[in-house]
Amino acid sequence: MVNQKMVYMDHSATTATDPDVVKTMLPWYSKQYGNPSSLYQLARESKSAIDDARKKVASALEAQSEEIYFTSGGTESDNWALKGIAFSNRKKGDHIITSAIEHHAVIHTCEYLEKQGFRVTYLPVDNAGQVQVEDLRNAITDKTILVSIMFANNEIGTIQPIKEIGAICRENGVIFHTDAVQAIGNVHIDVTEMNIDLMSLSAHKFYGPKGVGALYVKKGIRIDGYLHGGAQERRKRAGTENVPGIVGLGTAIEKAYQNIDIFIPRIQKLRDNLLDRILTEIPYTRLNGDRKGRLPGNINVCFEFIEGESLLLLLDNAGIAASTGSACSSGSLEPSHVLLAIGVPAEIAHGSLRLTLGQENTEKDVEYVLAEIKKAVKRLRTMSPLYADHLKRGQ
Repeated sequence: MVNQKMVYMDHSATTATDPDVVKTMLPWYSKQYGNPSSLYQLARESKSAIDDARKKVASALEAQSEEIYFTSGGTESDNWALKGIAFSNRKKGDHIITSAIEHHAVIHTCEYLEKQGFRVTYLPVDNAGQVQVEDLRNAITDKTILVSIMFANNEIGTIQPIKEIGAICRENGVIFHTDAVQAIGNVHIDVTEMNIDLMSLSAHKFYGPKGVGALYVKKGIRIDGYLHGGAQERRKRAGTENVPGIVGLGTAIEKAYQNIDIFIPRIQKLRDNLLDRILTEIPYTRLNGDRKGRLPGNINVCFEFIEGESLLLLLDNAGIAASTGSACSSGSLEPSHVLLAIGVPAEIAHGSLRLTLGQENTEKDVEYVLAEIKKAVKRLRTMSPLYADHLKRGQ
């Protein structure tokens, strides 16, 4: 390995749990271990800790505490939001609208709901990955009960016009859910101002622990319970609460929004430096997603004439952690559905690289990663018959 110190640039897949977050979680594993559903002092302390975390999440989102429900993560929150709203509103209508670039937690849930008799419209996106609000307006019918559009895309980082989408839904009496798993800690969010009815989040995307998330449900929205059993989460999500994880989530989201106005410009500066140099110093490279309207740490590019997986292996050998797209799809041989949806040809989509910067990245990391990408791309292209043919045609 060229560099013994790993350079981690896959923060959209997961982040390291912040040491301050770990510190707040530890007592709830061994000393303050009471079951929140019991009545004695040890249990009441656990319940109080959950209530405190709920307040922290609500405060970060400009919501009310009773609108926050804890889950096991973004996938569960997405499943609960879509299925819970669909089944509780079935008498009103059977039509759901989403986009073609949603996370698989939404796409596959919609496919499941189609098998249950619901109709789903998958809105296209433009070349930058944005849903056009007029397409949404035209797709809504008197049978539409739910719109689910992600806040920011997990692969290309494009941020959607959430406030406008929410306003259209509000005008038409349609419930609006957004998967904000990638946006939390990277974007200021006010659920009331942005007309959001339900929102999913996951702690491990903003320096919290894995295995815990939350679903915001606007007061007054009727939603079916997701897990049946005990009376936890106000009888909506049964099961003994993950107290350490919930405490960690609360600390992580509080810290993320205390530091967000420092975090965003610093990460954007690093991101722009790396992105600009990749695009200018490596030929036959294209940016995926909007140049400005994207998450602060997100870079997604395609290198023509190479395979992204081969590039990842060379970068890994150099101590660099990156991705070709969503971590949830890393086992798939199919090109990214997101890249295909924004018009990237399949043969080029296979050469994609996603770099997502985080709070520990530095200017030295940027210089090192750039140098290693340049070396790896050059090496792979010398081995590529497609590149050789291209050069011959150019002569």
